[in-house]
Amino acid sequence: MRCPFCGNTEDRVVDSRESREGDVIRRRRECTRCDRRFTSYEKIELLPFQVVKRDQRREPYEREKLMRGLQIACRKRAVPQQELERIADRIERAMNDSGEREISSQKIGTMVMQQLRELDPVAYVRFASVYRRFEDVEAFVKELHTLK
Repeated sequence: MRCPFCGNTEDRVVDSRESREGDVIRRRRECTRCDRRFTSYEKIELLPFQVVKRDQRREPYEREKLMRGLQIACRKRAVPQQELERIADRIERAMNDSGEREISSQKIGTMVMQQLRELDPVAYVRFASVYRRFEDVEAFVKELHTLK
């Protein structure tokens, strides 16, 4: 590991800790040249996913897009950021467990809606209204009735 302060490549690990989920290791390191401390994180590198869009385009999966959609749906709701992170983690875990390298955006959207439905009904309806592209009020009201 290269020291961010002096560029030296020799250091010693002072402390190591696993994240709660056990998928990331945080290491405190100390440079042997300048004696300054810094933190590094180790995470298992997973094979990248391709998201198949509605028009059959493919683009790399980006967690940031998933998080942005969750944050927009939960805006001004009493939903902690940590809960949104857990939802994203569960969706990514399900994607990994599927064994597929290409996942449709519809499948991801369905997983998001399932998670939001359990978490917050208003966030669910917000997300569903964009995801399902409601064309009129009747379709929207119909979805509200299924929520009951």
